[in-house]
Amino acid sequence: MTHRSHAPDWSAGTLASVLPSVADSLGVRAFAGADRFGLPPAPRCVVVLVDGLGYDLLAQRGGHAPFLRGHLPTARRIPCGFPTTTATSMGSFGTGLPPGSHGLVGFQVLDPETDRLLNELSWEDGPDPLRWQPSRTVFQAAEDDGVAVTRVGPRYFDGSGLTNAALRGGRFVAAKRLEERVTASVENVRATRRSLVYLYWGDVDKVGHVHGCQSWQWGDELESVDRALADLADRVPADTSLVVTADHGMVDVPFEQRLDLAHEPSLMQGVRHVGGEPRNLQLYLEPGATDAVAQTWRGRLGGLAHVMSREQAVDEGWFGLTRPAVLPRIGDLVVVMQDRFAVVHSGLMRKEILALLGVHGSTSEAEIAVPVIVVPPRAAGAGGG
Repeated sequence: MTHRSHAPDWSAGTLASVLPSVADSLGVRAFAGADRFGLPPAPRCVVVLVDGLGYDLLAQRGGHAPFLRGHLPTARRIPCGFPTTTATSMGSFGTGLPPGSHGLVGFQVLDPETDRLLNELSWEDGPDPLRWQPSRTVFQAAEDDGVAVTRVGPRYFDGSGLTNAALRGGRFVAAKRLEERVTASVENVRATRRSLVYLYWGDVDKVGHVHGCQSWQWGDELESVDRALADLADRVPADTSLVVTADHGMVDVPFEQRLDLAHEPSLMQGVRHVGGEPRNLQLYLEPGATDAVAQTWRGRLGGLAHVMSREQAVDEGWFGLTRPAVLPRIGDLVVVMQDRFAVVHSGLMRKEILALLGVHGSTSEAEIAVPVIVVPPRAAGAGGG
């Protein structure tokens, strides 16, 4: 399995470039010149983020997705960033900034003010999202420029901590089924002559976690998504661009290829908190323990993991430009799993996490590469009603 040996080039096209590029194509002045993908100028755009739809998975299983497969020859293959996890990617997607700047640096990270782990996906008992991530989002900038912004997703996303941190701006429209979200997107993009609609779909990721991304269930879900996207492309106004992307990819890791820290007392010596997730742990350590813990972990895991100090990860650019306030949220050690390998802790992690077959978080190309698929307007300058 090929892993990236260098950090993403945050100045080039990454997931953080998608919404700024869309905003540029819509004429949003704050993002003039930000386009990295050659998007055609258009007064309206629908952006779809399919959770878990990595580029390599889509290319490998494209037989299930004739609509998306037909656009792959012109698609861009870009890195989502690091770590390859939804909360971090949503921060990059929504703000146009790298993780070190927006501050959502992992699945579970340390809140330095409380010395507790924050699950940045659920945000349970979390800090004020606007204080945790104070930068203006791309949606807010587009709205300030006169673009009608609509976000379409599940009802429980409306007002959630992650949504308020990463994706605030515009209005939220709740819809459950994918077909309902497509209809809501079409109605809202039609409603205003200058509009941006964002549609989120999470079931590709859910199915991959439970059944594995190589399962027939994953292929069936991809087929459903592909049909819905083809329908969406047919129904949007003729002057509307459609952009499809994802927050990360996925790999299947067999349960026998997982190390359980509950049975590895030597690896827990000096460790106060185990953050991150099975493919990318962030270890928060006792004062002065970093060198000793790093040596122990490297000796035990060998080539199965790449162990970096916080300073090394930041200096090498994995989190991009990093604000001082964000530094203590990152683990003293960042343990990046290689090959098809994961590290869990059955005494600390929820049983639902332990049961997941499909996982992500690391730097393999299957996890880090995501598509940017652009379906241009059918008729440049045409009215859409």
